[in-house]
Amino acid sequence: MKKFNILYVILATAALSIYATNSYNSSQNQKTEESANKEVQGKNEIPEVDSEQKVTCPPLPEKMTFAGQNIPMDGIDFKERLDKEIIVNMFRHSHTLLFLKKSKMYFSIIEPILKKNGLPDDFKYLAVIESGLENVVSPAGAAGVWQFMKPTAKNFDMEVDKFVDERYHLEKSTEAACEFLKRLHRVYDDWFLAAAAYNRGQGGISEAMEEQGVNSYFDLYLNSETARYVFRMLAVKLIMENPEKYGFYIADDQYYQLPDSKEIKVAETIDDLKIFAKEQGTNYKSLKLLNPWIRSSKLPKGNKPYTIKIPIKD
Repeated sequence: MKKFNILYVILATAALSIYATNSYNSSQNQKTEESANKEVQGKNEIPEVDSEQKVTCPPLPEKMTFAGQNIPMDGIDFKERLDKEIIVNMFRHSHTLLFLKKSKMYFSIIEPILKKNGLPDDFKYLAVIESGLENVVSPAGAAGVWQFMKPTAKNFDMEVDKFVDERYHLEKSTEAACEFLKRLHRVYDDWFLAAAAYNRGQGGISEAMEEQGVNSYFDLYLNSETARYVFRMLAVKLIMENPEKYGFYIADDQYYQLPDSKEIKVAETIDDLKIFAKEQGTNYKSLKLLNPWIRSSKLPKGNKPYTIKIPIKD
């Protein structure tokens, strides 16, 4: 009997130990599961967002003109295409902010040339979508603010070689862009088609019009780049004419400005522009910044005198 009692006590103690262990493990598992659930819930919860941080849809105009022409706002896909380009430019913050800040600097040169050539002022926005108002080079080799290819530039009497590339000369390339656009307008009698042909080429646009039997840019089925081209101009026009409406706030003193400069004419070869810059009271860097069309450290004598800008120090 005594042995039986001892055995009973041992078995009871073992059972209690197993029960306690299982209870502890169950409790720990439950806590772990609850903790995991709370963590997942925390991740899925949407935090309250300050009203200034909310992403909102851009306003679309009820009517709009470009280059004096009315825009068909009731087209089958017009609003969606315009909305897309506004959104793209609204939320490419750094890119859009930079061309807004550059606008006064570049437009002060572009606008008078457009006016002199009888071009609608709205075509300054073509320069924006082509280059972002920068002297960039495309993968295809188009260069400068107006993005001319070498053969096209030469067709419009721009000098392009290893010493001089007038695609980077803002005044001369703007004059060439005006002449190019006027030629295209004489062909199509329509500024939207002229702009599309500036992008794709006259042959490509004329062929598409003939094949599809339509005479409006907005009715043409085009490659993606040209199909977006005019809508990009429209979106940029809306944003640049009223930047605050689209979330861009720039104080007057935050716009970039051109430095004061003087012009000198050079008819002879300049063997070393670094020395030349020093002789003019400036430095090579400033000379190149104001004259990006000079592509070398030497400027040979040309068929015409060159006009070089020299910065004027305060």
